[in-house]
Amino acid sequence: MPMRGRVWKFGDNIDTDVIIPARYLVTIDPQELAQHVMEDIDPEFASKVQPGDIIVAGRNFGCGSSREHAPIAIKAAGVQAVVAESFARIFFRNAINIGLPVVEAPEAVRETETGDELEIDTENGIVRNLRTGKTYKATQYDAFIQHIIRAGGLLNAVRERLAAQQAAGGSQ
Repeated sequence: MPMRGRVWKFGDNIDTDVIIPARYLVTIDPQELAQHVMEDIDPEFASKVQPGDIIVAGRNFGCGSSREHAPIAIKAAGVQAVVAESFARIFFRNAINIGLPVVEAPEAVRETETGDELEIDTENGIVRNLRTGKTYKATQYDAFIQHIIRAGGLLNAVRERLAAQQAAGGSQ
């Protein structure tokens, strides 16, 4: 099912310390982390971002330390997806693990501006800019990752699978 949201655009090499500064890592509370997400690059982001908004960024989004707090802070702030030219590998995995869609679509990033509205279809690998009407090729998730995203993260996906196995009599 496609997602729609308003864009907040950032540049290249947005590292995990910019996403959630280390001084706030004294907590693991997602809502508290969300209050400080992106504040060193945009002090008003956390107070202005709305549920369903989308972050768009350049190359190497999520580089730096492997802290899982970064995608947690983004998701808890209400951001429904991140579209970037590329992602740091560990950030990509951490995002998928918590059910935050992360989509590589370099051409869409280059032609998108803050305030645009995007429609993202991870099942078919499409990003559409509703302001320009242009459609772009994007990451197309395989069935396994789609299941994790739909379940809201890896732990929920595992719980669903275990419940299904238990309901089927424990086989498999």
